[in-house]
Parts: sequence; C-alpha cells; structure tokens
Amino acid sequence: MQIEKLRGKELDQLFQSILSLKDLEECYRFFDDLCTVNEIQSLAQRLEVARMLREGNTYHKIETETGASTATISRVKRCLNYGNDAYTMALERVHGKNETEEEVE
Repeated sequence: MQIEKLRGKELDQLFQSILSLKDLEECYRFFDDLCTVNEIQSLAQRLEVARMLREGNTYHKIETETGASTATISRVKRCLNYGNDAYTMALERVHGKNETEEEVE
C-alpha cells in the first residue's frame, strides 16, 4: 500500500474523523470545511470513473461523461486491477454486489 508511508497520528485522526460522521449531511459539512471544491470534485470523479470501468465502459465514454482525463482513467484502472480492491468494496457497499450483473442483463 502506498499510503503506508503516510501512516501516523495525523492520518489516523483524519480517518477516525471521517468514520465518526453520522450521515450524508455531516459528510457534506465536513468535506466542505476540509477540502476545496476541486479536491472534492476530483475524488467524486475518480469514484465515478471506477464505477464506469467496472461496468465495462470505454475510455471515450468515461472521458465524455465525467470529464476525466485518460491519465486519470488509467490510474483508476490500475488501482482496480492491481490495488487493494477498495474501489470495488466501496462501490459494492453503496450500489450492491450485483450492480454490474444487473446492468449487463
């Protein structure tokens, strides 16, 4: 894990703070204070790119619909293929395990 190099009390505090949030409204308030609008948009865009890649969309369609660069799409794809499966874990929890199976049918 790349993030292991950053592990420490400050990062633990950040993650514990995120885990302490109770609902969507608290998330909006916390991230509004914590991040710039561009940072929030970038994070949301990467997650959407991951969702679309898992569904089998082409780079062109992802680029058109999300505005993500091909470099960002490639980075997310590399994480999906060789990362910690965290995108998959989060997307399955939010959208359900059968998301891609249902849309293929």
